[in-house]
Amino acid sequence: MNLAEELQRGIAQLGIALSMEAQSQLLDYVALLHKWNKVYNLTAIRDPQQMVSHHLLDSLAVMPHLWPSRWLDVGCGAGLPGVVLAIARPDWQFTLLDSNSKKTSFVQQAIIELGLPNASIHCARVEEWQPPERFDGIISRAFTELGDFLRSTRHLLAEHGRWAAMKGSPEQELAGMPGGCRVERVIPLQVPGLQAARSLVIATCNGSEAT
Repeated sequence: MNLAEELQRGIAQLGIALSMEAQSQLLDYVALLHKWNKVYNLTAIRDPQQMVSHHLLDSLAVMPHLWPSRWLDVGCGAGLPGVVLAIARPDWQFTLLDSNSKKTSFVQQAIIELGLPNASIHCARVEEWQPPERFDGIISRAFTELGDFLRSTRHLLAEHGRWAAMKGSPEQELAGMPGGCRVERVIPLQVPGLQAARSLVIATCNGSEAT
């Protein structure tokens, strides 16, 4: 099975709708990732076929559970899930953040080559970053432990915003929530081609605590 067929099958199993143009962009992103990975060591996964399941489909699996808004992807690495979501949701805005300049250089190049006007990248430490506007949604994929993720990004969350943390099995991390924050729900995810446990933790803060 070629990459396009594997992606199509995975999208169908996830029950999401993606245009052929978006699917083509996702495969172009995998090609860029595979090319740059040889020099920049962006991801431990070397095989493009594995990138489809472990990167593309893993990122797309959260899509039905997100909300239309301005999104921040913290610790985006090579652009996951931010670039994938920006391709899938061209009408949403995505800001990607990472402190590794090699990775942000790649993401900047990917945004340009893929033609993503709804995505932007910044190289900074999240604790020190002060953008002009806060975000309605903040997402991370294997960035840090749940409590640390909420604490380090709390100043970036809009008053009625929520976090979406992509996790394996998050049960042990739920006890470390900062004061004033709570988990709304833990959503189990089934990622085609991925045997490991995956879940999405949606969390929120009291309005008074987030300001």
